[in-house]
Amino acid sequence: MLFRLVYDPLMAHASYLVGCQRTGEAIVIDPARDIDRYVRLAEQERLRLVAATETHIHADFLSGCRELAERGAKVYLSDMGGPDWKYGWLDKKSGGGRYDAVLVRHGDTIKVGNIELRVVHTPGHTPEHICLEPTDRGGGATEPMGIFTGDFVFVGDLGRPDLLESAAGVAGAADASAKLLLESARKFQAQPEYLQVWPAHGAGSACGKALGAVPQTTVGYELRHNQALIASGNADRFISEMLSGQPEPPLYFARMKRENRDGPPLLGSLPSPEALTVNDVKRLDREVVVIDTRTWAEFRVGHLPGSIYAPANTNFPAVSGSYVQPQDRIVLITGENALEFVRCLVRIGLDRVEGIIFPHVLNEYASSGGTLATTEEIDIAELKRRIAAGAVNILDVRRGEEHQAGHLRGAKNIAHTRLAARLAEVPREKPLAIHCLSGGRSSYAAAFLERHGYRVANVAGGFGAWERAGGEVVK
Repeated sequence: MLFRLVYDPLMAHASYLVGCQRTGEAIVIDPARDIDRYVRLAEQERLRLVAATETHIHADFLSGCRELAERGAKVYLSDMGGPDWKYGWLDKKSGGGRYDAVLVRHGDTIKVGNIELRVVHTPGHTPEHICLEPTDRGGGATEPMGIFTGDFVFVGDLGRPDLLESAAGVAGAADASAKLLLESARKFQAQPEYLQVWPAHGAGSACGKALGAVPQTTVGYELRHNQALIASGNADRFISEMLSGQPEPPLYFARMKRENRDGPPLLGSLPSPEALTVNDVKRLDREVVVIDTRTWAEFRVGHLPGSIYAPANTNFPAVSGSYVQPQDRIVLITGENALEFVRCLVRIGLDRVEGIIFPHVLNEYASSGGTLATTEEIDIAELKRRIAAGAVNILDVRRGEEHQAGHLRGAKNIAHTRLAARLAEVPREKPLAIHCLSGGRSSYAAAFLERHGYRVANVAGGFGAWERAGGEVVK
């Protein structure tokens, strides 16, 4: 059996290529939408990519199963869960007709060459969630080597059960999902300890709150060290811990769930944005959304007016997906790794990437007299002066639980990933002093609100600096 991990550090997403070397056939598990990577990898390994599957209807990226089905791959998709989460795109092949698709249920087997993947229903993160246990019959094995756990078991955590409610808007679903997750967790504990565990996400993903940075683990290790699994011995404790402390999901998660269920838009080829010149920048349409990936220190002292600040790290997809819409025309400010950010945008359905501005071009634009905007940043002493003068409104963009544990008096709390849906709640009558815990999330929010006409100042050091300076904390 051939096994290859394909890991996307920006999305903290893992997909897998599994192949039978005897028959030359391969399957992709939990593919993202830009499938050329899997096609190329299969060719390098002298395999034919004949099948694709996914563990569930994902919320954080667009699936590549439909793209692979368009190329003739057979897709295997979950038929478990309730009627609201059945795949709606299987009979919508481009040009008419139905894809070569098989709906699988608990206990079914997916065969690719001499590899058998047993389907295990593991609801909780989502109702239709399945895991896959591979057995290499061609190598003489009669037992599985491991288990592809999707968003069920991570290294150090379990998949959050609240997303149907908090992201997809299904009222009252979180508690019921947590109870299903408890049942799945208890069944998982009966698995052989030697099984390797291959999850769909690593550290930085919003699909859990305590994911490890190691790409894989074993059942035995998780039974000993995964605090969520350990808590499953007490139902009340487990449900409380799984539903508390979960960050507000990025705004685009709801759209991902819908599109992955009903049919992700077909991509075909990747966008081919052109490298813009100084003259191009001068003529740039103000309707274009500029996403700037430079450092905050660079951004705040000089950026194109109306730019979104989305740093070149795992926050990039959450910020871009929460502040930019699929219909928006996009220009990126980034360095030589521009293609990785283009791919990241495509994976969350932001396809209209028209241009790239390299940092040296932006510097030349500024040197030639081009207009740049600045974003004000203030320290705690200045914040106290402005509060005493009644000159600011305070916006806290931390998670709701962080705010409840302690906040500045009179602060309005909206998580930075939910701002676009709650703009009407943000006061305009005074300038805003925006803070988070240390100054990162508030910098994303400050740029976004400036784009929408607000007068803002980012609070350097955030709530942590306020506490250290002896500022009043309301609980």
